[in-house]
Amino acid sequence: MKLRIRALAIAGGIVWGLYVFLTTLWLIWFREGASIPLFVHLYPGYATTYLGACIGLGWGFVDGALCGASMAWLYNWFQQVFYKSEATR
Repeated sequence: MKLRIRALAIAGGIVWGLYVFLTTLWLIWFREGASIPLFVHLYPGYATTYLGACIGLGWGFVDGALCGASMAWLYNWFQQVFYKSEATR
């Protein structure tokens, strides 16, 4: 079974982008003054503001899409390399 790279990339991008966006909104609404230092260092332009939440959504989508695509590609590659002989049986 092969994974669809584009589908996993889009799913990963949506999930991670929404995570960054909603986490930022949570911090704005309930934890005033708090921030996530990792996001600030990873995503240029990110801040714990409403604009920063939108910027984080964009960067999170790109980051999640790249991770999802690479995971699907690696899975397909390992599947081909290690289970190639079983498919010919």
